[in-house]
Amino acid sequence: MVMPVATSNSGILLSHQAMKSNEENGIRDVWNHNMEEEFKAMRRIVHKYPYVAMDTEFPGVVARPIGEFRSTADYQYQLLRCNVDLLRIIQLGMTFLDEEGNSPPGVSTWQFNFKFNLTEDMYAQDSIDLLHNSGIQFKKHEDDGIDVAEFAELIMTSGIILNSNVRWLSFHSGYDFGYMLKLLTNTTLPAEESEFFELLRLYFPVIYDVKYLMKSCKNLKGGLQEVAEQLELERVGPQHQAGSDSLLTGFAFFKMREMFFEDNIDDAKYCGHLYGLGTSYVQNGNIGSNSNSIPEASQPSEPATAVLSSTPPPTNST
Repeated sequence: MVMPVATSNSGILLSHQAMKSNEENGIRDVWNHNMEEEFKAMRRIVHKYPYVAMDTEFPGVVARPIGEFRSTADYQYQLLRCNVDLLRIIQLGMTFLDEEGNSPPGVSTWQFNFKFNLTEDMYAQDSIDLLHNSGIQFKKHEDDGIDVAEFAELIMTSGIILNSNVRWLSFHSGYDFGYMLKLLTNTTLPAEESEFFELLRLYFPVIYDVKYLMKSCKNLKGGLQEVAEQLELERVGPQHQAGSDSLLTGFAFFKMREMFFEDNIDDAKYCGHLYGLGTSYVQNGNIGSNSNSIPEASQPSEPATAVLSSTPPPTNST
């Protein structure tokens, strides 16, 4: 029997799984009306499935920082900071997996849909077009979206964060964790990157950024979809939706751990690092300083301010 195949607007062939609904793929959409019930379900499984793959969708990049910067990494953090402070999260995906990379029966992924209003909230048009084409329902986000304060209250008592037994898996995730920290602290991000990482270690004690791990994986390159294809992984659900992207991130982590790390990742080298942030990098298993560093004398005395960007925003690498 030949399986039915659909074609996307771009002409790319879609798998049978990509044609299914989120629910059929084990991805539960969470809105304001069912959030409390779904948090109860997550609390029941997190102890047995303590690997949480995470992805967010957000409305692009609309501003750039101005001023002097200590390094390329410092500039990247200030760019992240000013945009996260200005913008609102749209979606969060969390996929639960066990030590071997197995998912629970039935629902494995929860996709949280936050309140977002295209007439009131700031965004980059290219990013909104991308998300709209990926199936995100902005009218439903406006009408039934989750309030971030109510979400923060529930996740704070869920046992999913502030827990060193939970291992967070992500891909090129500075912005993802930036939005999470903004949501959890109900304030703007710290002016200094070092303070950002202190908060990160508090709320998310164990993080593996798949893009950061790739620095030690020969021949792996590109965004999440390209990496998944190189690892011969099949996507479940629509690309550029947080649930599907989090699920694929989890699959990629466990496949890479098996292929490149002999099922044992050195926490001293890789845990807690986010790709594109920080002042050190790992290449071929060796830790070194960032070659783009600017001498200490160049440090600004005040945090940089931001101006609205007139250049097209970068698209999400996932």
